[in-house]
This record gives sequence, structure tokens and C-alpha cells, in this order.
Amino acid sequence: MVSAVRVVAVCLALAFAMGEQLRGEEGYSFVDLGTLGGNQGHAAAINNSGQIVGAAFNSDNQHRAFLWSDGKMIDLGTLGGSISRAHGINDSGQVVGRAHNSDNQSRAFLWSDGEMIDLGTLGGSQSGAYGINNSGQVVGVADNPDNQSRAFLWTDGEMIDLGTLERDSSLAYGINDSGKVVGRVSTTSGAYRCRAFLWSDGQMIDLGTLGGPQSEAYGINDSGQVVGWTNTITATRAFLWSDGTMTDLGTLGGPRSEAYGINDSGQVVGWAHGSYDIRYMSRRAFLWSDGTMTNLPTPGRWYEVRPRAINSSGQVVGSARNPQVHTRPVLWTPNAKVELEASEEARPGDPTVEDSGEGDGE
Repeated sequence: MVSAVRVVAVCLALAFAMGEQLRGEEGYSFVDLGTLGGNQGHAAAINNSGQIVGAAFNSDNQHRAFLWSDGKMIDLGTLGGSISRAHGINDSGQVVGRAHNSDNQSRAFLWSDGEMIDLGTLGGSQSGAYGINNSGQVVGVADNPDNQSRAFLWTDGEMIDLGTLERDSSLAYGINDSGKVVGRVSTTSGAYRCRAFLWSDGQMIDLGTLGGPQSEAYGINDSGQVVGWTNTITATRAFLWSDGTMTDLGTLGGPRSEAYGINDSGQVVGWAHGSYDIRYMSRRAFLWSDGTMTNLPTPGRWYEVRPRAINSSGQVVGSARNPQVHTRPVLWTPNAKVELEASEEARPGDPTVEDSGEGDGE
């Protein structure tokens, strides 16, 4: 059961007041969604109703899973511990992620109608959930009895080990409404190597690379198109895999890009390095559509932008650092303009998202 659930009302007007106006940029609003009382957070997924999930610090500097809906951010609680993170949401508003239990073990959870349940493991002690489809099927990673990490599919109350393609471990990030699953398999001994996989009807296949040794898949739409990142011979690039062909999505002028989300129209979001200017090493948000990658507009003083997901309306969620060097959950909405004001001042000693152990894809 959920521990005491704390509801934090974050009015949409207040969220707007924490952002900045996109002067000179056309067609998007950019909104800081706020936190649960702390200074930092990130957004991980958005459904077609515009409900958003992620994690944010509360006033006690605890990292907690949140659901943002109609301008209000709700703390989803934990499984008895102090930490939780939400990674996925379906169109029914069911949320998945990972939360600590009273034994301080990280466990995959499903949150629905105000109740958080532990999805268990594959015989080990740890698990985490990353994606859920509209049938309520859940994917993620769980330990087996030998404490090896395995990608799982949870369906009808049963957790299934999806295999590893004869590698050491696997992790599943996304699932579509047909039950097709994407993620990575990894070799942990010696030189680390990971490869993107697609699992369908009991069979896992390696999606390959663009000439280099590694790849990783994060998102899949209902047409079976897959996005992620891969190595070329000389660089790391965002890819789109469709009908057996992997395509390099390019960059915004720099050497590297990674893709995380795709909607059913085939629009892709992620981050890319820009050209060799003063902001070269900063991640920039991109939207890829109809063969073209464009910069997703972001206020000039915000940086380290990491879009994670896009819904059918073209709304995009992710994270960005504000001028006070706080990582915040953010929302881009197309065909809208809002006037926003500067965010609050920084406070020394605040924990960062990196301090919480949250990283790319994890």
C-alpha cells in the first residue's frame, strides 16, 4: 500500500510564473512544472490527456514520484521507504516507476486510483518499472535469484523474464499497445557493450547499430517504430528504426544526439549538441519530424535540456536547468504562447537530480 500521500497543489499560474517567455520563438509555450516543495525535479512521460509523471524533491529533500494533472502536482508516495520515481503513464492515468520499500529495496510499482502496489521481482530483491501500455502491461527490469538484471513484462499479475540474447543483463524501457517491447541487452564483463532490442511474441531481436559497437532503444510507437541512440564509426547518434532499417536522425550541428520519445505520428524528441559555439557542450532539445530535425525552442538562459516524451498533440516533457542551476521538470506545448516570468533565486546546498542517482534512461 502507499505510504501517506501528500498532495501539493501547484497552480498552473504558479508554474507559469516559474518559467520564461519564449521571445522571438514561434508556436510553443515553455512551462516549468514546479516541484513538491524542493528545488529540483524532472518529467519522464506524458499521456494523450496531458497528464505528466516524473520525480521531484519535496520540502524534506526526498526524491518522490509525482503526477501532474490540470495544473496540480501530486506526490504518489512510496512503498514504505522515502524515495520513489515515476517513469511511465498510460491514457487511463495508471503510473509505473520504482519506489523504496521499508527494507530500502527498490521495487517496481503500479499506481492506479490512488493505490501503489509492488509488482515484485523475478526472484531477487530489486526491480523497477519504466513503461506501461493502454492494456496495463508493464515493462522494466528485475533481479532474478542470481541477482542478475533481466528485462521483464508484467501482464495479468505475472512477471515474465524476456531474456538477454545470451548477454549478461537486459532492461526494458518501452511497450506499445501491441505488446512489443524495446530496451537494451548488455555485457558487463570486460569492455561494456549494450545493444538495442525489440521483443515481440516471445522473440527478442538485436536491432543492430550504425557501424559502431553499441545501441540502446528507449521508445516505440503503435506502428512499431523505435527510437534510441547508437554508435556510428566516429560518433553517437539518435536513430529511428522502422521496418528493419535504422536511420541516423542527425544533430543540430554538433557530434552527438540521442532520441527518447516517439508518438504515433512518427515525431521524435531527444537532445543533440549544437554547432561549435559557446553552448556547444550543452544539450539542446530537438523535434524530428518528416525527415527534419529542428531545435525545440527553449529560453536562452536555460540549458542542459533533455526531452523525454511526446504525446499525440505534440506536447513534449523533459527536464532543463534554469539560470539558478536547478534541474526542473518542463513542458513544451505547440501552437501556444504564454508570458512567463523569471524563476526563484537559488539556495545553496540544494541536492541535484544527479545526487539522487537518476541518470539517462534509468
